[in-house]
Amino acid sequence: MPQADRVWDIETDLLVIGAGAGGMTAALVGALEGLGVILSEKSDMVGGTTATSAGTVWIPGNRQGRRAGTPDTVEAARTYLAAMLGEHATDQRVDMFLKAGPIVLDYLEQKTSVKFAAPPVHPDYKQLRGAAIGGRALGAVPFDGRELGDDFVRVRPPRREFMVLGGMMVGKADIPALLAPFRNWTNFRHAVGLLARHALDRLRHKRGTRLIMGNALVARLLDSIRRAGVELRCETALREIICEGDDIVGAVLTSPTGEVAIRARKGVVLATGGIGWSRELRERLFPDAARRFSLAPSSNTGDGIQAAERVNAIIERDLESPALWMPSSVMAQADGHVSVFPHIMLDRAKPGLLAVNKSGRRFVNEADSYHDFVAAMLRSNASASSATPAFLICDRAFIKDFGIGLVHPGTKDLTEFLQTNYLIEAETIAELAQKIPIDPDQLAETVERYNRYAESGVDEDFGRGSSELNRFNGDARSKPNPCLRRIGPGPYYAVAVWPSDLASSAGLRTDSCARVLSRDGTVLFGLYAVGTDSSSIFRGTYPGPGTMIGPAMVFGWCAAMDAAGKLRGLLDLAPR
Repeated sequence: MPQADRVWDIETDLLVIGAGAGGMTAALVGALEGLGVILSEKSDMVGGTTATSAGTVWIPGNRQGRRAGTPDTVEAARTYLAAMLGEHATDQRVDMFLKAGPIVLDYLEQKTSVKFAAPPVHPDYKQLRGAAIGGRALGAVPFDGRELGDDFVRVRPPRREFMVLGGMMVGKADIPALLAPFRNWTNFRHAVGLLARHALDRLRHKRGTRLIMGNALVARLLDSIRRAGVELRCETALREIICEGDDIVGAVLTSPTGEVAIRARKGVVLATGGIGWSRELRERLFPDAARRFSLAPSSNTGDGIQAAERVNAIIERDLESPALWMPSSVMAQADGHVSVFPHIMLDRAKPGLLAVNKSGRRFVNEADSYHDFVAAMLRSNASASSATPAFLICDRAFIKDFGIGLVHPGTKDLTEFLQTNYLIEAETIAELAQKIPIDPDQLAETVERYNRYAESGVDEDFGRGSSELNRFNGDARSKPNPCLRRIGPGPYYAVAVWPSDLASSAGLRTDSCARVLSRDGTVLFGLYAVGTDSSSIFRGTYPGPGTMIGPAMVFGWCAAMDAAGKLRGLLDLAPR
């Protein structure tokens, strides 16, 4: 059928496809600016990867940081990004992000229930000129899920490995109180409060309603889009983008009741979660060693990127990395669930653990960012002798103090972890090496070398403990280096970690208004891409915590404002 003769089932102003942070922001802002908005979501829950993340946004020069006493400036961030991105720091999208970011935060705070706060310390990931220790990375203010009523079940829960007691969310600040409730009155009061709230929640809900981190951000966005009158359609997936001439005019979606053709008078916003589990895109864009595991929801299958390619959009591939990486350990649970556990920061930076490749050698500063850890792992993987996975090595005292992966701190009975081979145990380092298997002499030499550094406090190989990020995630009680202590008496343990993608960096080429560009560089009018459907403005580098969600929300705002015809005027009036 000629596209001009197509019969539309529904017409709206703005059609947003994908209900993660970027898509929900675009839908919310579009509605607040007077547009009719339909937000479609492929799964039966909103939030995407954001819901299972820490929910941090990295937006320099914000008012929230100044309020918290951790001021930051856009100029300092420009200096930092110039050191990281080189000539690409002049990208107009980077300029738009830095200019619009603080405006977006204030807009959402004033008009919606989306609110952020700045923790006193949350360092950037690279120790470069212009790096910030705090103020740039903001966390969503906790949210009471009960305020959503029946919509609470629409919020994608965190990964079950990060919940306790049948669905209670636990943040980093909660851990000391839960592990040692009787140490002091503050711990006791906090632990009792958490447990009592959760017990009451479970009388009416399948999980706890005290929402923090990414769940809090998603719940606040959901609460806001409901109040703004956005039409949310779950279990509705993108099948085809529709063109009239050179313009994008709508899309065909699939739903439980059949196909629906939606005309979008002001534009279509793609926010479907990037590459995700798309086998075709993973094989085309990812290195062999990093294709097996992903932390994306199973419903993220590259729908937006592939549909846009069919209407002449192009994937930007000239990046430092096609994805942001996370080292993850894997364990098959008794009920058949396969846990892919992201080793974010609770064990790798702590003193008394080291990581080795299959040659038995260290290959990275274990306390660096998860992305940098895996990037080094993939480089190490270039030789057959050091093929994936890598192994985290520690002693029994480390597990008691800090835990490792799925093994919580203080766990006494390790049987289930040993029986599934998640943990490999041995009485001596030589025996542990044989079980992995790697060269026993090399592993013994690596451990001995590491122990010398622990005594001196200086990691001569990788500088562990020398950066603000390292020290923040280490243990201040460990002297002289918060990230180093001797690996002591056995038994000894190893956990295998694999490369997994946290989010894709390769995505559709867009301009500074989030408009998708064609293969010849012209704008595909009426088509926007945000979040990981768009290529990363940081080009596969990872400047700091929240550098995926921050730009996703900023460019979601930009897309909606552009569709409403208000973007340029607003930014011309904004302070530089």
